[in-house]
Amino acid sequence: MEIRGRSRAIFIAITVAVIVVSFALGAFFGYSHRSELEKIGGIKNGASGKPDDIDFEPFWNAWAIIGNKFAGSDNIDRQKMVWGAIQGALNSLGDPYTTFFPPEEKKLFDSEIKGSFAGVGMEIGVRKGILTVIAPLKDTPAYNAGIKSGDAVLKIDSKETAGMTADEAVRLIRGERGTKLKLIILPLNKDKTRELTLIRDIIKIPIIETKKEKNKIFVIKLYSFAENSANEFRNSMRDMYFSGSNKLIIDLRGNPGGYLEAAVDIASWFLDTGKVVVREKFKSGEEQLYRSRGYKPFSSLMIVVLVDKGSASASEILAGALQDYGAAKLVGEKTFGKGSVQELVDVTNNTSLKVTIARWLTPNGRSISQNGLDPDVKVDQTENDDTKGIDKAMARALEILESWNK
Repeated sequence: MEIRGRSRAIFIAITVAVIVVSFALGAFFGYSHRSELEKIGGIKNGASGKPDDIDFEPFWNAWAIIGNKFAGSDNIDRQKMVWGAIQGALNSLGDPYTTFFPPEEKKLFDSEIKGSFAGVGMEIGVRKGILTVIAPLKDTPAYNAGIKSGDAVLKIDSKETAGMTADEAVRLIRGERGTKLKLIILPLNKDKTRELTLIRDIIKIPIIETKKEKNKIFVIKLYSFAENSANEFRNSMRDMYFSGSNKLIIDLRGNPGGYLEAAVDIASWFLDTGKVVVREKFKSGEEQLYRSRGYKPFSSLMIVVLVDKGSASASEILAGALQDYGAAKLVGEKTFGKGSVQELVDVTNNTSLKVTIARWLTPNGRSISQNGLDPDVKVDQTENDDTKGIDKAMARALEILESWNK
C-alpha cells in the first residue's frame, strides 16, 4: 500500500513513537528481569575482581530465592548471609586454618591476641573435619582432667563442634577465670564419650625442664616454642656442656609448637652454619629458606628426639630438620601434621581473613602438613602404660643412647 503526503508523515511519527515506547518498555522489562548478578550494584567485570570464567549466576539465583520464599523467620539478616557465604567458600578449600572473622569475631580476636585470658590449657586443631586435642599443657585443668592428645571434642557447653573451626572453638573455651566449661570428649580409639566440667584458670605455659639420667644422658623436655624458649634452651645446653654429657634426649611430646624463630634457633645448636632448617613454600612456588646459625658447641653428640601425636608445628620443624640430616633419631609416634603459615588480612575495616599463605617443608622437601613425621623407631604408648606410669618411648630412647656408639 502506498502512503502519500500528510498521511505518510503521520504514519512515520506514529511508527517512531511506537519504536521509542517499545524500546523503553523493553529496557525496563529487561532491567527488571536482569540476572541477580546484574542487580547487585557495583559488581562489574574487573571492578570487584570477579573472575570472567566463574559463573556466579547460581549464587545470586539462590540469594533471590531465599529473599522471595524463605519463611523460617520474619527478618533475614542479609549481611550475615554475606559473612556465611564467605566462610562457606573458605570451607570448600578443606583447610581448617583458613577462616573468616566477621565484625564481632574480629573484635574478639583482636582483643585476645593483645591480652591474657583464662582457659583450660589445651591446644586444639581440626583433623579430618573433627575438632581434636593436639596437646594438653602440663598442670592445667585439661591436663588434670585426663584429656589427651588425639581426643575429639564433640561439644563445648551447649554447642556441637561439627563444622566448627579451631578459632571458633578457642573463643568458646576461653572465658573468665573461675567460670565453668562443659566439654563432651571422645577419647582416642574409644567408643564411649566423657562429659567433663572444667574450671577456667589463667594458663601459665611451661617452657623447659631438664634432668640427667644414668650414663650421663641429658634430657631436655621442651613444652612449647614460646618467645623465651630459645634463651631457655641456650641455658639448658650450657648446663649440658658443663655436665660432660654427649648424649641428649629432646622430648617434644605434647609440644604444640609456637614461634618459628625459636625452632630455627634451637636447630642451630645441632646443624652446621647455612644448613636449611625449614622451607616455607608459597602459592607461587617461591620458597623462603630458614638456615642454621651453626652454634654447635659439641664435636660429637648423640641425639634422640621423642615425638608423638601431640608434637606439632614448630616441634615438627625441629624434629624434621634433625631427622633429614641424620643428626637425631626420632622415637615415639607419628606427629600431628600442622605445617602451614597463616596471615591475617583485613577484608574491610571491621572484618578480616586468616588465610594459609605457605606450607612448611623439611629440608628434604617433605610436607609436614600432609603427612606429619614418621619416627625412626615407632613406640606405641597405651593408656594402660600411662596408668602404670610406664614411659615406653623414654625407656627406648635411653636404651638406644646407651648402646649407640659413634
